[in-house]
Amino acid sequence: MSLAARRVAVIGGGPAGLMAAEKLSEAGAQVDVFDAMPSVGRKFLMAGRGGLNLTHSEPAGPFLARYGDRAAAVAPWLRMMDATRLRDWAHELGIQTFVGSSGRVFPQEMKAAPLLRAWLARLRGQGVRFHMRHRWLGWRDDAPGAQALRFDTPAGPVCHAADAVVLALGGGSWAKLGSDGAWAPGLQALGVPVAPLRPANCGFDVDWSDHFRSRFAGQPVKSVSMACGGPARQGEFVVSETGIEGSLVYALSAVVRDRIDADGSAVAMLDLAPDWSDEKVMAAVTHPRGARSMSSHLQSRLGLTGVKAGLLRECASADDFKDPARLGRRIKALPLTLRRPRPIDEAISTAGGVSFDGLTAGLMLTAVPGVFCVGEMLDWEAPTGGYLLTACMASGAFGAAGVIDFLNGRP
Repeated sequence: MSLAARRVAVIGGGPAGLMAAEKLSEAGAQVDVFDAMPSVGRKFLMAGRGGLNLTHSEPAGPFLARYGDRAAAVAPWLRMMDATRLRDWAHELGIQTFVGSSGRVFPQEMKAAPLLRAWLARLRGQGVRFHMRHRWLGWRDDAPGAQALRFDTPAGPVCHAADAVVLALGGGSWAKLGSDGAWAPGLQALGVPVAPLRPANCGFDVDWSDHFRSRFAGQPVKSVSMACGGPARQGEFVVSETGIEGSLVYALSAVVRDRIDADGSAVAMLDLAPDWSDEKVMAAVTHPRGARSMSSHLQSRLGLTGVKAGLLRECASADDFKDPARLGRRIKALPLTLRRPRPIDEAISTAGGVSFDGLTAGLMLTAVPGVFCVGEMLDWEAPTGGYLLTACMASGAFGAAGVIDFLNGRP
């Protein structure tokens, strides 16, 4: 049987599933995409509301390192579709990209919708069929495999048969957009190893005083660095009603979350003046201040005002403020205790998912031959900045290659 006569069901219409559908339809397979939502790409569109961060221009080595202890698993995906290939792919859709000042790559229009429209037009032109409001229920008669797929639809239950299946069901964050993690128990019942889903790229709770919260909730903290038992990163974050969130926090969220899991809390060290040396800060703080208050002195000598000054008051002790040398050290290393990650449904993404121990090299479930998994439902994570989206799409391309090999009888 030729590949043109083979049917593949892709369940999940996010970036990973759509990329798998593209590669499979290019290879000649008849592809049907099923999604529980009224339209595909909802989380993709949400990610693009502030300007779609498609990928990052970082060199390949540092780029791969962003995947932490899953770098070895992600590396084959990126060899198939790295940042350069992803930009070329967007350009082929008529979407020009540019590199921002931070090295992040964005569409020229800074929007996700034009890219998604062009992508869906291409997929439909390749013969991909879309089935919306089809919630996957598992397999008919508890017979797992491609031939017995069950769906709940507005018209009632339906079944679908295919020669192979790509599961692209997402993680567990933003349930209202379709990623609810409801697939996990069903796969576990079949013997598929699934690591618990945990929040990633998330905010953290801090026990703010009522005074600090009422004055500074919602304010950005710019030009600071943060560390949690490792190298410091510089950037910015936002004070929230419950704690902290934002790009700098997300970059450290995996290590912070793991520290909280192990110890019950985590201490992040803030440098409120990262562009000043320790010696320069110490000289400024210990400079005679005369009759001025310490707050006025810090504003005059260091430009430390607003939310930064508020953080110093919130996290430093009264004894620190009595000793200029101690206060200078606190400005460069201010401890902020983080109590817990925000709920998983508030997270940008999730860690955990289908373990690589339960997959072949081509991302097929060893417990269910002919069924492949791609995207965020796999047990890996990445920071924001384009790394998460790049690997999701690359996994879709890589999983499609695994399906093609399977359908052609190659191991």
